[in-house]
Amino acid sequence: MRKNNWQRLAMAAPVAMTALTAAAQIPEGYYDALKGKKGAELKTAIHEIIKDAKVLEYGSGANHTWWGFYVTDNDSGYVVDRYSNNRVKFQSRGSVPGGMNIEHSFPKSWWGGSKRQAYKDLFNLMPSDSKANSSKGNYGMGIVTQTGGKGYYDNGCIKVGAGSEGFKVWQPSDEWKGDFSRGYMYMATAYQDYTWTNDQAFNSLQQGAYPTLKKWAYTLYIKWAKEDPVSKTETDRNEAVYGIQGNRNPYVDFPNLMEYVWGDSTNVPFNPETTVKSGEYSGGGTVTPPDPPAGEVPVYDEDFTQDEGGCTVTYDKKPESGLEIWQITDKYGWKANGYDSSTKTRHDADATLWLPELDLTDYSHATLTFSHAVNYCATPADYLSVVAKTSRGATTLTGITWPAGSSWAFNESGKVSLNDFAGQKVTIGFRYTSTTGTAPCWEIKQASVTAGGTNTGISEHEAGAGKAHGTAWTTGGHRADSHYKGLVIKNGKKYLNR
Repeated sequence: MRKNNWQRLAMAAPVAMTALTAAAQIPEGYYDALKGKKGAELKTAIHEIIKDAKVLEYGSGANHTWWGFYVTDNDSGYVVDRYSNNRVKFQSRGSVPGGMNIEHSFPKSWWGGSKRQAYKDLFNLMPSDSKANSSKGNYGMGIVTQTGGKGYYDNGCIKVGAGSEGFKVWQPSDEWKGDFSRGYMYMATAYQDYTWTNDQAFNSLQQGAYPTLKKWAYTLYIKWAKEDPVSKTETDRNEAVYGIQGNRNPYVDFPNLMEYVWGDSTNVPFNPETTVKSGEYSGGGTVTPPDPPAGEVPVYDEDFTQDEGGCTVTYDKKPESGLEIWQITDKYGWKANGYDSSTKTRHDADATLWLPELDLTDYSHATLTFSHAVNYCATPADYLSVVAKTSRGATTLTGITWPAGSSWAFNESGKVSLNDFAGQKVTIGFRYTSTTGTAPCWEIKQASVTAGGTNTGISEHEAGAGKAHGTAWTTGGHRADSHYKGLVIKNGKKYLNR
């Protein structure tokens, strides 16, 4: 954390922490499911609350990591770099400042490098000087005992070298030790169900839901977290990430929660209503969800000549010859064709290209647009269609502008309404069919979905008990499925799903 008057007061009188950080607003009822739990059971209960996050896409550009950093790690126009003492200015929002990288605190190689939620989670991502980033590598965090020589790195902020546990580690500066320790605790809890695959990971972690962090690690991180208490910089970041992802770091909200999970109080039931907090909190009562996104925002935007866009293909009828109907091309994007040029044969086929599932739960309206070309088909709408699939079933979309069917020229689809699917999760599919008589060629070069408006489903609600039928909402303002455990809102009242 950054030293300031607030922090010095907090270190002098930690019991006053709640009053000193009133700006940190923990959502009422958010942690109710933790009450009375301890040790391993408490850690799993925390996991259930924080495991799902609406992460930004990784990298630069609108609604990507650097778009988020502009809010979460911006100190009066300068990047907050916890890995170096460099002072680098932000440029336009979403762009990458010179000499900066995105650093994974928990290295991505620890879970095999797949681009899962942890890969994009802002609680695990920090802006970093590129040299410091490469020097840190995929080592775990610990005490560096090496003082020079081969493999040693010290930029005045972080150190990298042989550690006190007998293997190479990296060590943050004193002002950030608590921040990173609480970040590691978050990661070991939010992703306790991950499979760790890297040798470096097993220096710090063990497989399983508890304790996940090895004893030497959680002992050190608890020590560092006590020496470097929660600061306003840290609570502000917690609030900013919550506003983007919809989940929080509870080890920031409750500075002594770590003791109930790994420390000296694992046999003591935790009570979020009475414990020391970094912000205001009370169980039950009125629920105030986070502000939903304002204005029109891109939910999905892909140029298929550059990337497959996370699409998948399913078949209702696949040619016996094994012909692949949908194929990706660098020049035209996704291309569907039931004609086999090698045998000069048209095939009966029915194949759908699916975009990734899109989360429209926070929005009241949405629009699909795409660029496409159709050839060898006089009546494209008789063979081609676009469908929207939700948990309730699939619906064929209307209002699409179809090309004439006799040209390679790309045409815009027009604005296709997805308003009927706002407030839900939806998957868009491009369905292609062909016969032995007609085999259209359908090319889709680009597709995008934008959304806007508000759809939290929550205003003010009275406390209740028991269960009820109807749509359920989390206290963060998101739809809760039938498997969700914890506090939910149904028909204007609170219920606890166990």
